[in-house]
Amino acid sequence: MRYALIGLMVLGLSACEVPSAPPETPSPGIASASPALSPDVAARNFLAVVDRVEPVAESMCRSRLPRENCDFKVVIDDREGQGINAFQTLDRSGQPILGFTLGLILEARNPDEIAFVMGHEAAHHIEKHIPQTQSQAQAGAIAGALLGAIIGGGDPTAIDQGLQLGSFVGARRFSQDHELEADALGTIIAARAGYDPVLGSQFFGRIPDPGNQFLGTHPPNAARLATVRNVAAGL
Repeated sequence: MRYALIGLMVLGLSACEVPSAPPETPSPGIASASPALSPDVAARNFLAVVDRVEPVAESMCRSRLPRENCDFKVVIDDREGQGINAFQTLDRSGQPILGFTLGLILEARNPDEIAFVMGHEAAHHIEKHIPQTQSQAQAGAIAGALLGAIIGGGDPTAIDQGLQLGSFVGARRFSQDHELEADALGTIIAARAGYDPVLGSQFFGRIPDPGNQFLGTHPPNAARLATVRNVAAGL
């Protein structure tokens, strides 16, 4: 496992971006947020969490995906204007990348929140969400292009529009399911590393609730919180 500042080409992306504006009231069932930490404390928390969570995530990855690359590389995105965001992706060699913006590191109010987010991002790789999304996008693009050809009578513009729309719908079709799967496995990873995933899920109390948006990338906060609590209760 290595640390790095971001500056690499990546293939595929599973991002968990958080709007910077907090909700007017916390999501139901979530306690009020703790005070923000100083940059020095936030940085120390982040490094300590990486040292504990990454080996657990790697071990779980190797047990489930013995033929896949499970050598997680943690990167910090220090570019300006990246907001509060974490993501999982792959570099050109197939090595899994866990990325965190400075905004997210500073927003976390305790090590448990960082541990939960890190477990969540590692879970995207273990659940193979990037190749699943790519496959779904390709299937959707083919279906959309065929539909465009039928409706447009073979017009190239109609085919191209159908391809783009089909790819978009295909990629988004199961994105909310993927997020809940990552929440569930991320809960287990954080707990096995010695952190409290339920406390870590308090992060949801400071982000706007996406609700039940059509083809939205993220499920409602209440569904995510319930997933974490249910999985944690069964550990």
